[in-house]
Amino acid sequence: MMKKASYLAVFSLVVVFLATAEVSMAVTCTPTELSSCVGAITSASPPSKLCCSKIKEQKPCLCQYLKNPNLKKFINTPNARKVASTCGTPFPKC
Repeated sequence: MMKKASYLAVFSLVVVFLATAEVSMAVTCTPTELSSCVGAITSASPPSKLCCSKIKEQKPCLCQYLKNPNLKKFINTPNARKVASTCGTPFPKC
């Protein structure tokens, strides 16, 4: 339980300090938009509808997030891939 809380705290802090960037198609890449997915990624619980909608919305940004060393360790995990798959969003090949 403590480990999960630590991951959540670290993820939250990393997300707060990241800058926002613009991508084509008027998508604003904001990692905090994926905060509804933290529980599903860290505990392997099923993703919520909100999580799935945010993953689909942020899909154009996932490669950018994977290039960020602070985010990559959370996004490039088996659980994150499973959440994306469950939500019907193929994991990007960057």
